[in-house]
Amino acid sequence: MKPHAYPLVPKPLAGVLGRLPRFPGSVLFAAGLTRVLGPHLPGDVRAAMENRSICIVVNDAGLRFDVSWRGSRFVAVAPPIRPDLSIGAGARDFLLLAQRREDPDTLFFARRLTMEGDTELGLLVKNTLDAIEVALFDPERLLPARWRRGSAM
Repeated sequence: MKPHAYPLVPKPLAGVLGRLPRFPGSVLFAAGLTRVLGPHLPGDVRAAMENRSICIVVNDAGLRFDVSWRGSRFVAVAPPIRPDLSIGAGARDFLLLAQRREDPDTLFFARRLTMEGDTELGLLVKNTLDAIEVALFDPERLLPARWRRGSAM
């Protein structure tokens, strides 16, 4: 699959996803963030994010995840009236960012990525993600080893 060939979330599926309660999804999202992103966060970044609410909005899927860094992990939080930081994009763009196939600045200036709220926190998150050298999500790693590209059969 080409880097930009990921399909958009179909509207009927987005309609169903948008009706799901936010908190259980936020619990799963927080656990995933802790596992994937947590080990890469320097101590000063963890301290700056402590108890700050971050809302991730997957625009085309109708999903919202509300999380906060607490101690040593991300946790789900009840949707705040106004989160400290809200980051929005389409599912495809978030996937491309996680795979390091797209740059956040490019998406931001193309109006495919939005950040609202605490600008300083937004820059901290962006710069921290930029500093991580590896792709945070590689869907190929989910496949059995014998099915992966480049592996001998």
